Amino acid sequence: MFKKYRKLKKYTQEQLAELTNLDTRTIQRIENEEVKPSMDTFKKLIKVLDIKDKDILDYLKNDYNE
Repeated sequence: MFKKYRKLKKYTQEQLAELTNLDTRTIQRIENEEVKPSMDTFKKLIKVLDIKDKDILDYLKNDYNE
């Protein structure tokens, strides 16, 4: 989900990292699903990327069904 929205906004991983005050490697790891974002990181990403409520709910639903 995060990679999709980042590309829609035409941000590089570096730009997204700067906008969210996160490390580029953290963005990479989240996009590659190596780690799940903390709640604080999740909030930063959905705010900066302007992610739709439905996609947020779908992401959370999938996360809890694993």
